[in-house]
Amino acid sequence: MPGLVDVHTHFMPERVLRKVWAYFDGLGPLTGGIEWPITYREEEAERAALLRAFGVRAFTAMLYPHKPGMARWLNGWAAGFARRTPDCLHTSTFFPEPGAAAYVREALEHGTRVFKAHVQVGGYDPADEALDACWGLLAEAGTPVVVHCGSGPAPGRHTGPGPMARVLARHPRLRLIVAHLGMPEYEDFLDLAERYAEVRLNTTMAFTGFSERMAPFPRRALPRLAALGDRVLLGTDFPNIPYPYAHQLDALAELALGDDWLRAVCHDNAARLFGLPDTPEPPA
Repeated sequence: MPGLVDVHTHFMPERVLRKVWAYFDGLGPLTGGIEWPITYREEEAERAALLRAFGVRAFTAMLYPHKPGMARWLNGWAAGFARRTPDCLHTSTFFPEPGAAAYVREALEHGTRVFKAHVQVGGYDPADEALDACWGLLAEAGTPVVVHCGSGPAPGRHTGPGPMARVLARHPRLRLIVAHLGMPEYEDFLDLAERYAEVRLNTTMAFTGFSERMAPFPRRALPRLAALGDRVLLGTDFPNIPYPYAHQLDALAELALGDDWLRAVCHDNAARLFGLPDTPEPPA
């Protein structure tokens, strides 16, 4: 295996990231009193160097707006980050606001390879008509979008499988990557992945000791996860994690779903999705 491909890492403007860290520092009440200390508070360049040292050959810059007028600015920052960080998959975002489809189209034309949407933080319904053209553009382009749509760590007005199911009913070819395996509605999001061939799941924080305390993955669903082995992708939430990076990898290995499954999840599936070189074809 030539390395890891992590589809859920966060790079964003420093003042925005500091606010995100402040949020997690005070998250205890939203997680039933479980503290969420940030493990990797290094500066931007050092965080990227750490990922490379961990063996990550490609990663993302997951960023997300929480109000109108923010997404286009974040996309401009992310474009600059991608230019100075060649191993980062150029990432963009959007928000339900006038002009969203225009800047999504612009981001695609400028080489965006993956989008991020955060239903919980944004506080919006992903099936809002204001976003319909955005989803349509992404489905047509075949550009993946990582969506935090599950109700962990705390439910929002539009979290859970229902809103994204309505989006997929209108855009069945959308390359949706469900963050955190849909925690805690794991089985509901497995249903969506089994129903729609382009729906994928990422492993972000799943099976770690931290998440198992808060929202354990039902062991009865492991055979379903194993059967979707070509559509499960590694994600970690680096740097916003309350444990060492390797713990996510150990947690996946301890599932004992086989070397082929683990290799596909940690590298091959995402490498194939994003067209990275030296990527083996899937087994027949």
